[in-house]
Amino acid sequence: TIMIIGTLITVSSNSWLGAWMGLEINLLSFIPLLSDNNNSMSTEASLKYFLTQALASTVLLFSSILLMLKNNMNTEINESFTSMIIMSALLLKSGAAPFHFWFPNMMEGLTWINSLILMTWQKIAPLMLISYLSMKNLLLITVILSVIVGAVGGLNQTSLRKLMAYSSINHLGWMLSSIMISESIWLIYFLFYSFLSFILTFMFNIFKLFHINQLFSWFMNSKILKFSMFMNFLSLGGLPPFLGFLPKWLVIQQLTMCNQYFLLTVMMMSTLITLFFYLRICYSAFMLNYYENNWMMKMNMNSTNMNL
Repeated sequence: TIMIIGTLITVSSNSWLGAWMGLEINLLSFIPLLSDNNNSMSTEASLKYFLTQALASTVLLFSSILLMLKNNMNTEINESFTSMIIMSALLLKSGAAPFHFWFPNMMEGLTWINSLILMTWQKIAPLMLISYLSMKNLLLITVILSVIVGAVGGLNQTSLRKLMAYSSINHLGWMLSSIMISESIWLIYFLFYSFLSFILTFMFNIFKLFHINQLFSWFMNSKILKFSMFMNFLSLGGLPPFLGFLPKWLVIQQLTMCNQYFLLTVMMMSTLITLFFYLRICYSAFMLNYYENNWMMKMNMNSTNMNL
């Protein structure tokens, strides 16, 4: 409850100091959620999270004081420089590239529920604050870096949590580009992304799936459940007939209208790479003549022979 209140304070505050206070409340209420006595990695993850967020909060507070000095005491401070510092602090809080290094390592030590909160709810406050700033050049560089890092980073991952983390960085690039155009498109994209992430992490949590090799031999009997889960994977990747393509379509359309062709090309190329590693995971589910069917037949034959 306090975590939700913290985010709401940030979103509804009318000063940078109020926004900083909301972010701090949000941070201090999320850390107890992370700590788990049975898991030593969760303690490490909560410490990493605290250090990175505390650094970002310090920078944010420092830059908001600089802004206050400029406005109230007429000191000579370059406003664009201050805005750039604020933007960097908020990008560090949200885990966008090039400030993303803490994010995948931290995700590795979390449970699926905490991962979901980190990927969705914890991004609302920083992204809302980013939308107040008009730093288009810095945002452009961040979007390009985020989509490339999210795509390339997920290629050699065997851990599903790290895969979801790099996927989140890639989607964050899309969200930041939609913030550049309009807040309503960002909201639509964020809601769709949260919905698809919720479905996937919920299923991973129920069936205790943490690595890719668990998926290959998973649900040998229930083909429908396997198929529906991998359809969600492809939807998260943004493959056209699925739900996840709709928000991407809106962003593509708006970027085309704004003549951002270079940015759009980079984003779409990176999405193709993310789709490649999603398809690699889904391969076993979609091949009907895959070895698992033969395996099941052999198992059944062996059991009947033993009965005889």
